[in-house]
Amino acid sequence: MTTKHEEYDLVVIGGGVNGTGIAVDAAGRGLKVLLCEKEDLASATSSNSSKLIHGGLRYLEHYEFQLVKQALTEREILLQKAPHIMWPMRFILPHRPHLRPAWMIRMGLFLYDNLAKRKVLKGSCGVKLNSNGPLVSEITKGFEYSDGWVDDARLVTLNAVDAQNKGATILTRTQCVSAKRSNDDWDISLEDTLTGDITNIKAKAIINAAGPWVKNFFDTALKKKSPKNIRLIKGSHFVVPKIHNDNQAYILQNEDKRIVFVLPYEDDYSLVGTTDVEYIGNPLEAKISEEETEYLVDIVNKHFKNKISAADVVHSFSGVRPLLDDESSSPDAITRDYTLELQDEGGKAPLLSVYGGKITTYRKLSESAVTEICRYFPKATAPWTKDAPIPGGDFESQDSLLQKLEVANPFLPISLLKRYVRTYGTHSYLILQDVFSLDDMGENFGAGLFAQEINYLVKSEWAMTADDILWRRTKMGLRLTPIQKTALSHYVLSLLNEDKKLRSA
Repeated sequence: MTTKHEEYDLVVIGGGVNGTGIAVDAAGRGLKVLLCEKEDLASATSSNSSKLIHGGLRYLEHYEFQLVKQALTEREILLQKAPHIMWPMRFILPHRPHLRPAWMIRMGLFLYDNLAKRKVLKGSCGVKLNSNGPLVSEITKGFEYSDGWVDDARLVTLNAVDAQNKGATILTRTQCVSAKRSNDDWDISLEDTLTGDITNIKAKAIINAAGPWVKNFFDTALKKKSPKNIRLIKGSHFVVPKIHNDNQAYILQNEDKRIVFVLPYEDDYSLVGTTDVEYIGNPLEAKISEEETEYLVDIVNKHFKNKISAADVVHSFSGVRPLLDDESSSPDAITRDYTLELQDEGGKAPLLSVYGGKITTYRKLSESAVTEICRYFPKATAPWTKDAPIPGGDFESQDSLLQKLEVANPFLPISLLKRYVRTYGTHSYLILQDVFSLDDMGENFGAGLFAQEINYLVKSEWAMTADDILWRRTKMGLRLTPIQKTALSHYVLSLLNEDKKLRSA
C-alpha cells in the first residue's frame, strides 16, 4: 500500500453502491477520502440486485408513500445521469382478479405516475393481451407502466472511478480491522486481505457503509455496540434462455401477495426474481435454494406458455439485503427505507453509519450522509451530484454513440460495439484509443472478450480475478466456457504479476 501514515478527512467502509456513492460525493465536495472494501467492488448485495431503478410499486401496499416518491424522483435523475448503464423499460402486469382487483391496481398506478414528476418515462395504461402473446390464454387483460433498468455492478465501479478521478483513494481487498478515537481523530488499521500487510492511517471522520456487515463493523473493528439492528433478507434470482421475444419486462403476481419480475437480460436470456427469505450466515456465501428455484419456476409457468424447469437455469445469484429491523412480521413488509446514525465525541471524530437503503435511492442517501458529515468540515462545498453524469455517461443516446463508434472502428463487430456502449459509454474510447485493426484487440478469450478490454479493466477498474471481469465488470460469464474462463484467469494473473514486478523494480 502507498497510504502509510497518511491523514484523511474521511474514511468510507464498504465498496458497494452506498459506499462508492458517498466517496464520490465527498471527494467532489473537497474532502480527502479513502474507501476500503475487503473484497471486490460490488462483490455482495450491490451486484446481486434485480437490476432495476424503480419506485417500488408494491411498497404502496405498505403505505411507504414517502419512500416511493423519493425513489420515483431519483429514478428520473439517474436515468439521465447514466444512459449507458441505465435505460427505460416497460413492464406488463397481467391482471389476475382473484389476487388484486383492477380498481386497486389502477389506483396504485395512478399514484405511481403522479407522486413525482416524470420527464423521461411514459405513464401507465391498460392493455389487452391476445392469444398470440407469450402469456397463457386465460390471461386476457393487464396493465403497462414504466420503470428503469440498471447494470448494478457497473454503477458501483463507475462511482469508484469518478471518486478516484476526484482525488479519492480506492483500496479493494482491504479490510478495516481496527478503528479507535484518539486526540479528536480516528486511528485506523487497514489489512491487505491478499498479503496480510497492515497499514495505519488517521482520519477525521468515518462513514460505515458496510451493507450486510454494518453491524459486524461495530463488533470487530470498533468493539462497540451497534445503535441499530438489521435483518438480513436473501433475494434470489436465476437466468434462463429467453422465455419470450418481447422487449417488455413482466411483473407477475402470486398467491402469497409477492411479485416476481421476468426481465429481458443480456439479449438472449430472461432474468427471473426475486425472493424474500430471512438469512443467517456470511452474505458472500448466499445461494439460491431448491425451494426458491421451485417457487420462481412455478410462478413463471403459471403465466407463460413457454414452460421452464430448474434444468433450464444457466446462472443464479443471491443478494443479501441489509434491511433496517423495524420488527415487521414478514420479510416482505420490512421497510426498504434507510436510516443514518451519527455519533461523535465532544463534537469531534464523527462516525456515521448507514442502515438499510435501496439501489434506486443510493445517490440521495449518499448526498444526505455526506451533508451530515460536512457539518464537521466547514470548508466543504455544496452538494453537486444531481446533474453530474456518471463516468462514460456524457452522451445523448446509445444509438448516437454507437454510430460514432462504428465510424471510428469499422473493423470491429457491431455486437461488440453495442456491448461497449451499454457497458462503458464514452469510456469505450479509452479502451479503443490504441486500436486500429481487429488484431490490435489482442487475444479473444471468447464471445468477443478481447485482451484489450481485460487490460483496461485490470489497469483502470480494479479487476483482479476472472470473476471480477466475468460477473461484475461485464456479464460475459454467461457466454464463456469453463476452458475459456480458466485461460482468462491465467491471463489476469499474468497481468497482475507483471504489474507487481514493475512496482518492485
